[in-house]
Amino acid sequence: MLSEMLGELNGSHTGARYSYRPSFTMATIGAFFDDEHKGDGLKIKEILKGGALYIQHPEIKEGDIIEAVNGEKITAGMDWYSLFQRKAGQKIVLTVSKGGKKTEDIYIKASSSDSEQLYNRWVEQRAEMVKKLSGGRIGYVHVEGMDSPSFRRVFSEMLGKYRTCEAIIVDTRHNGGGWLHDDLVTLLSGKEYVRFEPRGQYIGSDPFTKWTKPSCVLIGEDNYSDACGFPYAYKALGIGTLIGAPVPGTMTAVWWETQIDPTLVFGIPQVGVTAVKEGRYLENMQIEPDILVYNDPASVLRGEDKQLEAAVAEMLKEIDKK
Repeated sequence: MLSEMLGELNGSHTGARYSYRPSFTMATIGAFFDDEHKGDGLKIKEILKGGALYIQHPEIKEGDIIEAVNGEKITAGMDWYSLFQRKAGQKIVLTVSKGGKKTEDIYIKASSSDSEQLYNRWVEQRAEMVKKLSGGRIGYVHVEGMDSPSFRRVFSEMLGKYRTCEAIIVDTRHNGGGWLHDDLVTLLSGKEYVRFEPRGQYIGSDPFTKWTKPSCVLIGEDNYSDACGFPYAYKALGIGTLIGAPVPGTMTAVWWETQIDPTLVFGIPQVGVTAVKEGRYLENMQIEPDILVYNDPASVLRGEDKQLEAAVAEMLKEIDKK
């Protein structure tokens, strides 16, 4: 109710949130199960890289069937979620049928979340799409948050793994903000001024720690805070092309204050950010993409990413001009 009342002020960083930490959590073993499997047990459809099964039992493969949890048999159609309740962080026993031939019990320490593994899976899927669509000519990085770990990952991949690529796609979709806009525009605004060529063989250029080739930035409706500020800065400085969906104007600095009840946090906006060119606050100033593309639900369910496809097409068009 408090957040609904504050919403009438139309201030992006004015609000309250409630955080509840349950005394128990659902366990996960880091796997997707086949919904089309009609028999007893849980048929493993995919094992998440970095998850509990992947790390602790690499011998378990897709297609194997979990027949029981802690000795309790999983029958067709049963609600098996209850078997994993209150088991996070604990060792559990899985009875696994391997390839329909051999059944054995394995011990596994269950996790409480697969969020990191799911995020990495999503990023790897986007990177593979870009590689396939561009024939390896274009690199892809995702900025998870506007913070130091995210910047170090982007910097490392952009100037390491993708250094020899002809262009880079910088994906900021689903980014909740922080304070990184100037670091990112500085990284992407490099201009080549010398080349190193011992005995006529090219080995590199300066600036060595900046991206000097074409780039574009993917944006979406849920970009928030500094994930609004960075696309604005990128566009205002004329670095490259914004592609995707409009970003709500939410570039404001905030203090999140914990209340007397520590489960409540209240947002107090502190610093408004003024766009010099437009002469107004970025708060409530929507950032428009240069190329408008929406990801509709149907295409997402098919595993497509129309915004990413548009970004690859734009970068290929730009590098083919040269």
